[in-house]
Amino acid sequence: MIMVEENIENKILDNSNNSEEAKQKSRKINYFEKLLPIWVVLCIIIGIALSQFIPEISQAINSLQIGGISIPIGICLFLMMYPAMLNLQASELKKLRKNPKPIILTLISNWLIAPFVGLAMINIFLPGTTESIQQLKVAIILLSSSPCTAMVLVWGWMAKGNQEQNVVNTSLNTITIIFLYVGMVSLLTGIQNILTPGIIVDPWLLLISLIFFIGIPLFLGIVSKRLIITSKGLSWFNDSYKPFVGKISIVALLTTLVVLFSLNGDVLINNPDLLLLISIPLLVGFVIVVVYNVFITKIFKMKYKEAIITIIIGSSSHFEIAIATAVAMYGVGSVAALGTTMGLFWEVPVMLAMVYLGKFLGKRGFWKSNSK
Repeated sequence: MIMVEENIENKILDNSNNSEEAKQKSRKINYFEKLLPIWVVLCIIIGIALSQFIPEISQAINSLQIGGISIPIGICLFLMMYPAMLNLQASELKKLRKNPKPIILTLISNWLIAPFVGLAMINIFLPGTTESIQQLKVAIILLSSSPCTAMVLVWGWMAKGNQEQNVVNTSLNTITIIFLYVGMVSLLTGIQNILTPGIIVDPWLLLISLIFFIGIPLFLGIVSKRLIITSKGLSWFNDSYKPFVGKISIVALLTTLVVLFSLNGDVLINNPDLLLLISIPLLVGFVIVVVYNVFITKIFKMKYKEAIITIIIGSSSHFEIAIATAVAMYGVGSVAALGTTMGLFWEVPVMLAMVYLGKFLGKRGFWKSNSK
């Protein structure tokens, strides 16, 4: 989603004849992107400060709505999604036959393990049926049911994993989320509603969120990519257009955080326990899924570069669509929107930790070496 993703994929696809070592050396992440977790925290602080000292700003933003959906937030979320859709490489899916095991293990983690771990976390750490608790439950379901299609490109190259697998897997996730996301969220909320009645999820709003924040960006991504490459060439698309929209994407992400927390500032200050309530199940769930993926890749005797990509993609979530869906269903200033935003807050440090843990384990022979 951020600008470095495009640089990564370009080098993967355009320099396929170069050695893997040369490609790794050519990849760079700028200073601003290295400090992304810090900017996320700063935006949260700025948002909360605005809610207390200049509440008129967030109120004015929130007043711009159509059908209960905030127009500014909708635009920002759309701009966060569109660059990720440019990463879709349908032709790369043909390579699934070469080494299907990592892809299969990732799909199992994304669509069977992670969603039901999220459901378990809800019932262990979020008892109760108050409106706030119910919205936090839905937030975790939305996060655990959405495999990542963008940020994993960043984590994957930082860990020096198999980038061809990374592109194939993210392309496949983009397709599977279209067909499985609404069904999985509906299934999990239905199960949870049996256990603790009171969860209200509008399937039509789920579908609308999917169409607007996944379907339309995907369609525009495919069409614009083809048109731009035809008129300007592949090099201009890779070197100029994608980096430009990548910059827009990170600005949209940080703007969304400021707005969401400015609208949730009073909720946070008056109910600080909500942060703890959502953080514990999110973090424990992350750890469980990461540990599962670490050991499943060991059990299946995978090599490091394939194993680390399987772990990263199998353990991360598509927080953009989760935030968008929460906003569409409950509103910008809702507890559900806050909960999904905290998914982003915790995923960044967790994935960075996984990158360094993976490198540590790889150097100590936990997985097979790719040089063997």
